Amino acid sequence: MSNLLMRILTAVIFAVVALFLTWEGGAAFALFAWCVGGFVLFEWRGITKSRWQKVDDILASVFYVVFGVLLVLDYSAPLIFVTIAVGAIILALRSLGNAGWVAGGYLYATLPVASLTYLRGEEPFGFGAIIFLFAIVWGTDIAAYFNGRSLGGPKLAPKFSPNKTWSGAIGGALAGTAGGCLVAFLAADTTPANLFIPVLAFALSVVSQIGDISESWVKRKFNVKDSGHFLPGHGGFMDRVDGLVFAAILLYLVGAIFADMTVPSNMFNLI
Repeated sequence: MSNLLMRILTAVIFAVVALFLTWEGGAAFALFAWCVGGFVLFEWRGITKSRWQKVDDILASVFYVVFGVLLVLDYSAPLIFVTIAVGAIILALRSLGNAGWVAGGYLYATLPVASLTYLRGEEPFGFGAIIFLFAIVWGTDIAAYFNGRSLGGPKLAPKFSPNKTWSGAIGGALAGTAGGCLVAFLAADTTPANLFIPVLAFALSVVSQIGDISESWVKRKFNVKDSGHFLPGHGGFMDRVDGLVFAAILLYLVGAIFADMTVPSNMFNLI
C-alpha cells in the first residue's frame, strides 16, 4: 500500500471516530479529546526528552490525570483553566531553564483539549461549533497538501518545513475558509452577508497552518522526522492534530470573549 493511500485511510478512520464522538458529546467526547491530548503529551516528551527529568515526567503525568478527571466530570471552565495554570507554573518552576519545553509541552496538550471540550459543550451550537472547526482545519490541511503537490512554487518555510509551499498555504486558507462558511451557514443558520464568519474562518485557517509549521520547527530543532508512529502514513498524533491545537484555542478564546467561558459555542447565537 502506498504512503498516500495509507495516509488517506488513516485520516478517514480517525475522522469517522472523531465525528461519531463529536456527535455523542458529553463525557465520551471529553474522554476522547483527553486521550488524544495524552498521546500528544507523550509524543512531545519523546521529542524533547533531552530537556526532561524523571520528576518532570511524574509531575506532568499526575497533573494531566487530575486535569482529565475534572474535565470528564464536567467541572466549570474557570476551575479547569486554574488547574492547568497551577500545573504549568509548578512544572515551570521545577524545570527552570527547560520551562519552555516542559511546561510548554503540558500547555500544548491541555489547552486544546479543554478548548475542544467546552466548545462541544451544550446544544444547540456545540456540535456545530466543532464541525465548523473541523471543516476549517481539515479543509486547510487537505487543500494545502494537494495544492502544494500539484502547483509547487516558492517554499513557505524552507528551513524547517521544506515540503510546504505558498501555493499550498493560500489554497488551504481559501478551502478552509470556504468549508467553515458552508458549515456555519448550514449549522448556525447565519447569512452570507455576515462578515464575521468568513473573517473568523480565515483567521482559524491561518492559525492552523501556523500550528502545523510550529510543530515542524520543534521536530527540526530536535532532529526528529515524525512525532511518533501511532498513525500509519501520518506519524504520530501531533502530526495529525498540529493544525487543530492553535485553532481550537483561538476559537475557544473568541467564544469565551463574546459569549461564555463554559459555553463558548453560544457565540453563534449572537451573530
